[in-house]
Order: sequence, then structure tokens, then C-alpha cells
Amino acid sequence: MNEPAPVANVDGHLAVQVGTSTPPLLLTQDHKLCPGCGHPISWRLLLETIDALDLAKGCIGVAGHGCYTGIIRVGAVEFAQVLHGRAPAVATGIKRMRPELTVFTVQGDGDMVSEGLAEVIHAAARGEQILAVVLNNGVFGDTGGQMTASTVVGQRSKTTSTGRDAAVHGYPVPIADLVAACEGTAFAARGGVYSAGSIARTSKLMRKAFEVAGSGAGFAFLEILTMCPTGWLTSAAAGPEYLNDSIESRFPLGELALARDARG
Repeated sequence: MNEPAPVANVDGHLAVQVGTSTPPLLLTQDHKLCPGCGHPISWRLLLETIDALDLAKGCIGVAGHGCYTGIIRVGAVEFAQVLHGRAPAVATGIKRMRPELTVFTVQGDGDMVSEGLAEVIHAAARGEQILAVVLNNGVFGDTGGQMTASTVVGQRSKTTSTGRDAAVHGYPVPIADLVAACEGTAFAARGGVYSAGSIARTSKLMRKAFEVAGSGAGFAFLEILTMCPTGWLTSAAAGPEYLNDSIESRFPLGELALARDARG
């Protein structure tokens, strides 16, 4: 494993170059996803958080089907792969059988919002003590880049090449906002991975989401806006700006729900 190379002192802390540092739970930095995809950054944040909280031997992830499923191959964490959209239901069963484990899902927006909306909403309403993580790029990336239920108005996809039209396609499902409204939800937030600042903030949200999931307070949820330049019909270099301009403007980042006992 490569040792991180210290480069500068920032606010009293020794900083390292991200490119020279490999998280202990990341088996390889190679992946088969398109140039500019935001999923590998999200994988890295998740694995760094699991390592930082010393959860590697006490957690299990549940994933469906999509580009994001590659985390199973690159992460040194136990995963169960399940039918499209069903990860929250399977995670619920695992947690109830093995309550000592920290159980989380990793899903795409096509998986969670288009295919499995009922699963995640009912898990939140029941206050299941699991964490659901959705990597939202607004397209079915694994099957060609078609529009999903979370594609924002104006966003390009392979089936909305001139942008989603509300008059024709309707409006996007704001999954994080729906989950945040459920009384069983103890934590809900939305982050992004399109800039250094958004990545740093999402790392903090990821840690808090795992801590809440392990506290017994209720359901924890984290949406991460990721890039899919291929599905958006843009260049890899233009992906972060397109996400910032087109998607974050509709789905702003930050915490959306407090613990139930803090709601009043």
C-alpha cells in the first residue's frame, strides 16, 4: 500500500495529495467506468468512512444493479447483490437478523427512485436502523443513459437529448426530500462530488450518516450527486460544471432532516 506523501501544512494539519493516498479498503484504483464518472469518488468516500470508523469487520453493504455496483469489486467490504431496487428491503432483513452489524445500501437513482421507490420510502417510514446511499446522476447509466425518475427538468439524457420537458415527461422525484419527511428518518442529507469543496463536505455527511445508522436513532439517508458525462452528452471535463449548473440548482446540498427527537 502506498504511503501518503505530505505536501503542506493547512490550518495546523499535515495535508496529503489525494492521488498519492490509497484508502486501506480500496483494493484497486482501476475501474471500468467512463471517463469523468463521479461514482469512483463516491466509492472512495464510503470506504474511507468505513475505515475511519473501524467498521470494516462489522458492516455489510447491499447493492443492486448499475454502474455503481463496481464497488463490490474494488472494496474490501462484505456486500450482498440483490434485485434492482430491493436493497433497502434486503438490508432491513439483514439488520433484523444481525442487529450488531452496521448495514448500508449503495444504489443508483434508476435503481432506487425508478425501480425501488416503495422499498426506500417504507424503510424510512418504519425507521429501519440502516443507511441508504444513492448515487444520483439522473440517468440509467448501465443500460445506455436513459432518463430516470430523478432526472431534473432541462437535464439531458439519451432519451431527453434536448433536456427533460415537464410538459412531456413530468417532474423529477425529489427522493431525499421525500425520505426526510418520513417520521422514521433520523438523518437525511444531500452531497456532491463535482468539486474539492463538495467532496470534503460530502465526506463529513457520509461520516455522520454512518454514525446515525449505528446509533439506533432511526433510518439514515445520503444522496450523492455524481457526474455522468456520457449519459449527459457532454465531455468529461464539462461534467462537474454541468452537474453544478443543471442538477444542484434543483437539488441543493446539505442536511435535510434532524433526528426525530430534535424535530419538536
